Amino acid sequence: MKRLLLFFFFLGLLGPVHAAPPPLLWVTLDDAITPVSANFLLASLEEARKKGCQAVIWEIDTPGGLVESTRKIVKAVLSSEIPVVVYVAPPGARAASAGTFIVLASHIAAMAPGTHLGAAHPVTLTGQKIDKKTLQKIENDLVAWARSLAHLRGRNEKFAERAVRESQSLTAEEALKQRVIEILARDSTELLQKLHGRKVRLAQGEVVLQTRGAVLLPFREDLKTRILRLLAHPQVAYFLLMLGLAGLYFELSHPGAVFPGVLGAVCLVLGLFALQILPVNYAGLLLILLAGLLYFLEIKITSYGLLALAATVCLLLGSLMLFGRNPSGLRLSYGFLLPVVAVVSAFFLTVTYLAARALRHRPISGAEGLIGQEGRTLTEVGPEGGEVFVSGEIWRAEAERVIPPGTPVRVVAQKGLKLCVEPLR
Repeated sequence: MKRLLLFFFFLGLLGPVHAAPPPLLWVTLDDAITPVSANFLLASLEEARKKGCQAVIWEIDTPGGLVESTRKIVKAVLSSEIPVVVYVAPPGARAASAGTFIVLASHIAAMAPGTHLGAAHPVTLTGQKIDKKTLQKIENDLVAWARSLAHLRGRNEKFAERAVRESQSLTAEEALKQRVIEILARDSTELLQKLHGRKVRLAQGEVVLQTRGAVLLPFREDLKTRILRLLAHPQVAYFLLMLGLAGLYFELSHPGAVFPGVLGAVCLVLGLFALQILPVNYAGLLLILLAGLLYFLEIKITSYGLLALAATVCLLLGSLMLFGRNPSGLRLSYGFLLPVVAVVSAFFLTVTYLAARALRHRPISGAEGLIGQEGRTLTEVGPEGGEVFVSGEIWRAEAERVIPPGTPVRVVAQKGLKLCVEPLR
């Protein structure tokens, strides 16, 4: 009995035993906002729910992206049963354009020193021309959306409007001072310290974050997401498209090679699939396909290089138009585009020249190769026939008039296994 009392006495001295706080899910996004990245972020919310996390932290660094994908992400955040913390990091990162809307929609917004956000003015993707009135409607719609998100989270509505109308940007320190974000943290450790005890209002009620001593669970992309993300990169999509066209063109100009044709078909399918994910100008895509057709016609039609020149111009213009004025993460840099166009054009021109030369060269074998060959008669050759020696072989031959033996002759036609000859003059 005394031992039992001593046990409870020492247990009381130790104090109450606290259970470990629920973990937090840490997600890193360093990419443009596309359907692939949107699905990745939405999958993290589902994963956090399954693992019983108290919150999910999105560490983002994005140049912007597509409005529809951004709306999908924002809707998921607004209806989330788990608090979403958006952390613009590491130093040097940005949350531009579409990233600004994600920050405004988050339950708690944080930034690392040396980062910035803003510049959310809408742009016409793929270089398409939109009249001023339509563009103003799009701008007003995005302004209303940004202001509503800022009002919902108690953030600076004036900045939300200026970010869209005037492409205003703020540093992390300015964003904290102007009530655009709530936390300025150098790293994940400081972020967790400043998140501890903060209250978050969700649809089902108020939640208090207990992040002190909480475990961070990393959320990584699965294989499918990695493949889709790789394919959705503009440089990869464009390179696959060029490789596909080059492979098919080589197969058509040199039938029987097989491997280039199969490789080209696979790359072309993957390239077109990637372009379906990305915002592209279909006029640019048609110009690129037209370039391949013109290169092929150069083999069949004698244009003295005009078709090849037109194909090269179409390839360059189509490549420039393909991704137009997309955000920096969704377009091709000139440092990548121009060398690829130069190499692909040189490849097409070389294959075209070789194929055209082969097609237009006089045959040197077979039935067509005998026409024009010279030889001599072995016997008397006339309308009734005779024998000639041509190309190291003895042939049956006939002629319109009688040719004596030993006379030099030239082959003018072939009828089955018999040659038609005439005397050399």
